[in-house]
Amino acid sequence: MRVEANRRDFLRWLATAGAGLAAAGIAPAVFAQEAAAAGSDVVVVTGVTVVDGTDGPARPDSAVVLVGDRIAWVGPAAEVPRRGTARVIDGRGRFLVPGLWDMHTHGIEMEDVWPPLFLANGVTGIREMQGYDENRVTRDKIVRGELLGPRVVLGSAIIDGPVSLLGPPVERVANAEEARAAVRTAAAQGSDFIKVYFYLPRECFTAIADECDRLGLTFAGHWPYRMRQLEAARYGQRSFEHSFGLPIATSGRRDEFLARLDAKPFDPKAPRDFFNLARELDRQAAQAYDPGTAARHFAGLNAFGTRLTPTFAVNRVISRPADTYAHDPRLKYISQDIRDYWADRLRLFTPVTPEQVAQQEDYFQAQLRLTGEAYRAGVGILGGTDCQNPYVFPGFSLHDELDFLVEAGLTPKRALQTVTRDAAAFLGRADSVGTIGAGKAADLVLLDADPLADIRAVRRIDTVVTAGRVLDRARRARMLADAEAAASRPPSAKARSVRLPVRGCC
Repeated sequence: MRVEANRRDFLRWLATAGAGLAAAGIAPAVFAQEAAAAGSDVVVVTGVTVVDGTDGPARPDSAVVLVGDRIAWVGPAAEVPRRGTARVIDGRGRFLVPGLWDMHTHGIEMEDVWPPLFLANGVTGIREMQGYDENRVTRDKIVRGELLGPRVVLGSAIIDGPVSLLGPPVERVANAEEARAAVRTAAAQGSDFIKVYFYLPRECFTAIADECDRLGLTFAGHWPYRMRQLEAARYGQRSFEHSFGLPIATSGRRDEFLARLDAKPFDPKAPRDFFNLARELDRQAAQAYDPGTAARHFAGLNAFGTRLTPTFAVNRVISRPADTYAHDPRLKYISQDIRDYWADRLRLFTPVTPEQVAQQEDYFQAQLRLTGEAYRAGVGILGGTDCQNPYVFPGFSLHDELDFLVEAGLTPKRALQTVTRDAAAFLGRADSVGTIGAGKAADLVLLDADPLADIRAVRRIDTVVTAGRVLDRARRARMLADAEAAASRPPSAKARSVRLPVRGCC
């Protein structure tokens, strides 16, 4: 009985000290009563430096109290009373950050490998960029608590034109009526947003925008080649992925390159020809950057609130020779059939000759510089990886992406915010995730080093908390070992049906 009394005493303190809960619109006394009735677990991270994801300074010697799946209190460690039966996590010398979001992923339906790799690496939320039956099932399992995995914001099937680089389950539309129907289908399937792609005819794109507006959905994706980027942004496209088209849009030769693309048809017999031309023109445009053109473009993106998701992790891979990553130690988490697929498909995109290697390196460096220029101009940046494409690994590659964002010119703090606060705001979830505060979801990562001093500290994870569930160092090690074992097993019939990307970036 004394154990339960200690717990009640602690919750009673929380009811009187819960100013943060009250500020979040939650009555502290009611919260404490409900927690007591439900028998919710209480966890206290104490003595930690809180890096809360906001613009405020880091707060040393703090405590964070978790009750169930929510943060109940954040404040000085000295103010927390005797903790009774609460689980205590020693945060001394460590740094607590919000759970990370990878804002461009694929493959969550690989349930034995992808979800544990995300969580073990501190990724507690993802934006899955192509929806289909298999990953909708996985998302729903996570929501129901049947599968431990990150929060999933799930897009529609990719909607493209009648000519496409992609095969099924891509939704191909040829006119406005088909485009509107595709949006309605996606809404009925429970899609969180609509994913648009390269080869959409203009009338289809504008119909998608109008139908999304009518149904209260957002849309995001690739630059639709038949639209100017700022025009697509004006119609409501919320993010552009992979930096496609950004070099052209900021080039002094912009009109010349766009005219060449406008004049070239999409060829159903050779659909890749247009993509190859667009990519080459993008590379050339990167060498003709014009500050005035760029300033006007960035101002337009800001005016429409459209973000950029550079996905440097995948762009880095396709900028180097195909065998560069053949011995990456993280391949132990990838099944042999996917490894074989990666090795085969990557050769469609990667440079071969010394001249090509040098050109692609210059192109990648230009993408870094452009992202830095966009950031300094105030354009919103989102951190995403495009995992499931060759040598882009769930969880691990988001750490790489943060490195690239800092290399591009973001401070470590701003880079971290692209995958925490800014990701949550973009998704309309700022009231529940993305920062550390009373009333927010208990999604946290405890680091052994300061990420504001060196962004590589995000790799030094002690503990991950996902929806209040504590994954300590030992639990994370088991998760990684189980994922490695699962990847080493021969693929089942179900696994062989997993959707794999059919081009360089999705």
